[in-house]
Amino acid sequence: MDQREEFVRLALAPGANRSELCRRFGISRDKGYKWLKRYRGEGRAGLADRSRRPHASPRQSDEATEAEVLRIRAGSNDAWGGRKIAKVMARTGARRVPAPSTITAILRRHGRLERGESKHPGPFQRFERAAPNELWQMDFKGHFPMLQGRCHPLTVLDDHSRYALGVEACDNEQDGTVRARLVTLFRRYGLPFAMLMDNGAPWGDAGGQPFTLFTAWLMRLGIRVTHGRPYHPQTQGKDERFHRTLKAEVLERNSFRDLAACQRAFDAWRQVYNHQRPHEALGLEPPGTRYRLSPRSFQETLPAIEYGPGDVVRKVDRAGLISFKNRPWRIGKAFRGQPVALRQTSDDGLFSAHYCTQQIAKIDLRSETLACGFVDIANAMPTTPQAPQHPQNSN
Repeated sequence: MDQREEFVRLALAPGANRSELCRRFGISRDKGYKWLKRYRGEGRAGLADRSRRPHASPRQSDEATEAEVLRIRAGSNDAWGGRKIAKVMARTGARRVPAPSTITAILRRHGRLERGESKHPGPFQRFERAAPNELWQMDFKGHFPMLQGRCHPLTVLDDHSRYALGVEACDNEQDGTVRARLVTLFRRYGLPFAMLMDNGAPWGDAGGQPFTLFTAWLMRLGIRVTHGRPYHPQTQGKDERFHRTLKAEVLERNSFRDLAACQRAFDAWRQVYNHQRPHEALGLEPPGTRYRLSPRSFQETLPAIEYGPGDVVRKVDRAGLISFKNRPWRIGKAFRGQPVALRQTSDDGLFSAHYCTQQIAKIDLRSETLACGFVDIANAMPTTPQAPQHPQNSN
């Protein structure tokens, strides 16, 4: 049901390529159009196997209004406030939608609002990418115990729309695990133009090198890789705030037997977050209203590495070195066996080193120094400023 609902919501978006969407979801066009027809006529209930659940109760009274407020609040695991609940009631066609302050009073009267919950510390400035898939943020939420083992939640968020592309229940934080989960997301949503991560494993190198086999793989796919500044989690503020929401609405109020139980809970909540839950930073619209599939399809076979005719191409040896101008330069073991391109800059004696389409180092022949690293995230891509918002309401 969750996957069917996500399919129809993406298919109903303006300009959606429904044939491509059917291919990415692994269904026939006939089945895809059948779900769209049922959804238009019956809503979510039409996506079930001929289920005919009623969409709303015909009774409308003060008691019914309070009951609806409490029901929505309970459905959010007691996490949504007056503005979100009012938006949900208006969206579902309720005859009477109380003011957010009235809903807050209802919650407080029934003991469903914690002391100080509606307060906020003040406004701040937020920035976002101009379009979906320009930048994805990715991180691990702190792992927690289950009855069987521990769960390491991997989250992937679109910077522009806040669309939760993946909330994955993993049993470790290793390269192979993350890569397999990302391939699934790439096949469904397409490739982003850039990805932002912190400096932890597997996308960060504890030995001080800025590159890993994992980030080299992303660059090979044509994805620009950026890291946040060390000890500055606010660089990934959207994903950090998303983790707070995940904790409040899922993790704090549930216990899980195993990874399969975690994933079922994550999948169900992700649909609510993307398509039902009002988002303060999006004018109380859910992220699904702003997200669109990426135009860049995932290729199962890695593309060939090609450089320009004016580039000086060198192959990285087993020790992570290249030879240039009669001396070795340490590019990084992540690129062992791979070709890199050296390009003369506008400064005499200064060369930039590139792997695929991304600059990975600078070689200064004048001082005989090499600087490896990623371009600062602030300069990686233009951003769109938004009006001041309240921190704890940003999700």
